[in-house]
Amino acid sequence: MLRTFVDVEHAEDWLSREADALLLLTGTGVPAPTLVAVDPTAAHCEYPSLLMTHVAGRTVLDDEGLEARVPLLARQLVAIHALRPAQRPREYVALTTADTVVTPKSADAAAWTAAIDVIRKPAPPYAGRFLHRDFQPGSVLFDVPPGQPADARITGVVDWAATSWGPADLDVAHCSTVLALLHGPAWGLRFPEAYEEAGGVLAATANERLYWLVRDGLASSEEVQQVTQPWREAGRPELTARTVEERLDAYVTALMDALG
Repeated sequence: MLRTFVDVEHAEDWLSREADALLLLTGTGVPAPTLVAVDPTAAHCEYPSLLMTHVAGRTVLDDEGLEARVPLLARQLVAIHALRPAQRPREYVALTTADTVVTPKSADAAAWTAAIDVIRKPAPPYAGRFLHRDFQPGSVLFDVPPGQPADARITGVVDWAATSWGPADLDVAHCSTVLALLHGPAWGLRFPEAYEEAGGVLAATANERLYWLVRDGLASSEEVQQVTQPWREAGRPELTARTVEERLDAYVTALMDALG
């Protein structure tokens, strides 16, 4: 597979970090592509590029078969977090602040105000883990037998450019948010449970867990337009920006009701 960036800001940084991550993953058992070559500055290629081995499978964004896929996602994420590379990736970066959150129209104002207040506080202490940092259904490849969505299996995990070192809760929170937006808020609430059922360890207190879950949910408020178009193009035309905003509002409200 060839990843080429044309007129993309920070292409050199993204490609270099993905190449480093793929090298760290070699031989770990995580089904990631293998790095073949990288030219982050376009010294030899027309554009900055990274060549990696092909990984079979496809992304699956459908509601059908989700109940079987969620435990698979959880087990795969636990395996990623169990890695202890000889060289740690960079510390995680969280760009969203209380001032950058975009509250959806007709949102539950009280819930969003309370959620924004949560991320005004300092981040809780955490035990560092190897993070994918964009682990969600769009970064996971599946083999799904025809007519048997419940028999899906993971064949690969891709998009490693944001690999970081940080709290397991942050990866879990991101996947939870995306599941909530793709499939409904209940699935966002379900994923942390699935992660623990798979042997993963999350923050000890409800307040600490809430911080990471809310932080990622609020971060998605800034990206609704960007994420919904690819989902519609991938076969989910019903996921309009308005629909996803409503799901995000319901998810953030549910988090505050459950843990706030």
